[in-house]
Amino acid sequence: MASWWWRHETAAGEELASGERHDFPTRGDAESWLGECWSDLAENGVEAVTLFEDDRLVYGPMSLAMP
Repeated sequence: MASWWWRHETAAGEELASGERHDFPTRGDAESWLGECWSDLAENGVEAVTLFEDDRLVYGPMSLAMP
């Protein structure tokens, strides 16, 4: 079964070592979680995220900065 997860990154696209990985059973679950938690992530120093399905890059990096 596939695992969907977000890589936590700097604005330059570098992975944050402190980023806690959450695995989700579906893309929709992963995207819903991000919709609920993006501001907490940003407050904790995550500047961008990239979505993966297992090892396959789906999209990103996507900035968490407010416009």
